[in-house]
Amino acid sequence: MRHKWRIGTLAIVVFAVLVLSACGSSSDLVKIKVGEVTRSVFYAPEYVALGKEFFKEEGLDVDLQTTSGGDKTMTALLSGGIDVALVGSETSIYVAQQGAEDPVINFAQLTQTDGTFLVAREKKDGFDWDQLKGSTFLGQRKGGMPQMAGEFTLKKHGIDPHKDLQLIQNIDFANIASAFASGTGEYVQLFEPQASIFEKEGKGVVVASFGVESGKLPYTAFMSKQSYISKNKDAVQKFTNAIYKAQQWVEKQSAEEITDVILPFFKDADRDIVASAVKRYKEQQSYAADPVLDEQEWNNLLDVLDSAGELKSRVHHEQIVTNEFAEKAIKLVK
Repeated sequence: MRHKWRIGTLAIVVFAVLVLSACGSSSDLVKIKVGEVTRSVFYAPEYVALGKEFFKEEGLDVDLQTTSGGDKTMTALLSGGIDVALVGSETSIYVAQQGAEDPVINFAQLTQTDGTFLVAREKKDGFDWDQLKGSTFLGQRKGGMPQMAGEFTLKKHGIDPHKDLQLIQNIDFANIASAFASGTGEYVQLFEPQASIFEKEGKGVVVASFGVESGKLPYTAFMSKQSYISKNKDAVQKFTNAIYKAQQWVEKQSAEEITDVILPFFKDADRDIVASAVKRYKEQQSYAADPVLDEQEWNNLLDVLDSAGELKSRVHHEQIVTNEFAEKAIKLVK
C-alpha cells in the first residue's frame, strides 16, 4: 500500500515538473511585434512560419497584427508600436528621402514580384495590351507599389496611362473590387484572391499578370529601424531563420498543402479560391525562395519609382538594405 502511495506521489511530482517546465519554456520566448500592411494570400510564407511554428522553433513569440496600409504600418514602426513591419520596400525609400536619423532597414525579402493581375470584364481572343487604349481602367492608389508597377508595365507596352486611357485612381483600395463589380471600368488591377473570386463568379477574367510583366522586385520585405536591429541582432537573426524555413517549405510543397496551413489565417475564405490564388502566385514565382534582397532587384524597384515620378533621389542598396541576416540564415538552416 505504501509502495503504491509512493508511486502515485512520484507521478504527481513528475507531472508538476513537466507543467512548470512547459510554462517556463513559453516565458523564455522572445516577443516580436510584427505589423503586416494587409492580410493577403500574397504573404503565404509568413503564415506558414506561424502555422508550422518555425518562429517558435527559433525561440520567438511573434505577435502579428494587420496595420492596414503602408502609411499606418510605417507610422506604427517609427513610433515603436511594432518592432518589425511587413510592407513594400518603397516605404523605406520614402523614409530615407525624408532624411530619417534612424533609417528603416530592409533585412528579409518575402515577395519578389508585383502581386496584381489585369482583369477584364470578358475574355477576348488573343489579348493584346493595345486593347486597353481608349478604355476605362480602374487602377490602384497613386504612390503605392501596385499602381507604380501597373503604370511601369503599361509604359513598357507603349501605353501612356494618363493619355491613352481613362485612368481612375480615386477609389480606396478596399473598394476597388466592389466598384468594378458594380460597373465601373472595363479593366481593373486586382490582387488575389479577388481575381480568382471574380473568375469564379463570372464577373471578370484574368488576362495578364503585372507581376510577370514588371519583373523581379523587392515587392514586400520585413524591415525595422536601424536602432532596433542593432540592439536585437540575435532576435532578428532568429526571425530571418524562421522566414527562410517557411520560404523553403513553400518552395517544395503544392498549392494544396500550403493552403491547408494558411487557411486558418483567412476566416470564412473559400478553400478552392485560396488554393487557386496560391497556385497562381507559385507559378509566377511571386514567393521569394530565400530572404536575400539583391541589388539588381533593388535597382529595378528604383526604376519603377523613378518612372512613376516618386523618386527624389536614388537611395542605393547598401544604404537601407542588409543581407547579413538572410545570408547567415541560408548557412544555418538545413
